[in-house]
Amino acid sequence: MKSMPDSWRRETKPHKFCPGCGHGLVLKALGMAMDRLKIADRTVFGVDIGCSLLAWDFFNADTIQTHHGRTVPVIIGAKRARPNLVGIAYMGDGGGYAIGSQHLINATMRNDRILIIIVNNTIYAMTGGQMAPTTLKGQKTETSSRGRDPKYEGFPLRGPEMVASFAPEGAYVARGSVSHVQRLARYLERGLENQLQDRGISVVEALSTCPTNWRTNAEDTWKFLEKEMTDYYPVGELVSPFKRDTQKEAADLETCH
Repeated sequence: MKSMPDSWRRETKPHKFCPGCGHGLVLKALGMAMDRLKIADRTVFGVDIGCSLLAWDFFNADTIQTHHGRTVPVIIGAKRARPNLVGIAYMGDGGGYAIGSQHLINATMRNDRILIIIVNNTIYAMTGGQMAPTTLKGQKTETSSRGRDPKYEGFPLRGPEMVASFAPEGAYVARGSVSHVQRLARYLERGLENQLQDRGISVVEALSTCPTNWRTNAEDTWKFLEKEMTDYYPVGELVSPFKRDTQKEAADLETCH
């Protein structure tokens, strides 16, 4: 039996994120989806400034790091210049819902054929743990030491619900969680399939963890993710042109819980 050529060998490496960070799991789910569809050689992967930039050399795919909040228009530009590419814009909740919110809204209005992945860990993580658009009511951060008060700081933003409220026909909008990696991978795969089939924009939010800035141990980290976060940010598909497969969804939950 002939040995496998070096060019065919798949390499892996540890991620550069903090211990307990959910970014590694989100990227694992994305890698699973890309492998299933065999699209790495035609993918352009854009990463935003923030924790997401640490994914710049994670995949064997063309990657570009953008200015903060500008990943979406950069990937749209690449996709318009070369429509055969698979465009993925990867960012945190700050890049997606704060400085980059106008790009998210306009890209949805135009129904641009790209996949936008927004990692929601309820905080600005790389800069020290400040309040983000997704910080929960009562959650303490470096800039909300008494807990987020909607009277002064407003309410946490539900990004996928906002996008779904005006998403054009053919769009795909979902929210997954790193607590169910197979289910998240399924959502990301559907988002990529939606782009490959030229239907419309795909936006997938991934609920993630940040024990470093949450100042939580393993048990409390998971409890915050699976209870407090999912209570306010329910997981599921909000807009989908795909026929719902309830049996597959149940299997994903059973496998990964």
